[in-house]
Amino acid sequence: MNAVLDLIPAILFFAAYKLYGMFTATAVLVVSLLLMVLVTWRRTGQVPKLQLATALVATVLGGMTLWFRDPTFILFKPTAIYGAFALALLGSHVIGDKVLMQRIPQKAMVMPDALWRRLNFAWALFFAFCALLNVYVALNFSEEVWVKVKVFGFTALMFVFMLAHIPFLSRYLVDSPKDAAPR
Repeated sequence: MNAVLDLIPAILFFAAYKLYGMFTATAVLVVSLLLMVLVTWRRTGQVPKLQLATALVATVLGGMTLWFRDPTFILFKPTAIYGAFALALLGSHVIGDKVLMQRIPQKAMVMPDALWRRLNFAWALFFAFCALLNVYVALNFSEEVWVKVKVFGFTALMFVFMLAHIPFLSRYLVDSPKDAAPR
């Protein structure tokens, strides 16, 4: 459910871009990301660090886009976000006793440390690839193509990457109790 909610700012960005252009779309993106943080905080009493970091980066780069009337800044927001994710994941291989993905509370999966490290590294490489791909698209294609790739291309890439993990990770899924019948 949260993954679907996280798509709302991207969909609003795309719609605003199609209707009003990049500057309005940028403002809509910044406001919608900040609203998502606020809604999550009101609903759960907590603010996920990832969601807050994304909103802050969008606010800074989006604000620069609007202030300078230059869309270049917002074009590199995905690179900044994906690059930060990649660095954080890679850094966790040398900082702490567990990699970052293993530190996330897991109720559905139990895996050996070595597999957590490989999974963490794979995600780091994936995010680094996405950061570089965003730079390539931003520098070599039109703004309209970039918007489509940002909203639909990266979403599809992420979905396919997650699906590719299923055959390898399915054996580590924890069975749910059989007595907890759905209502």
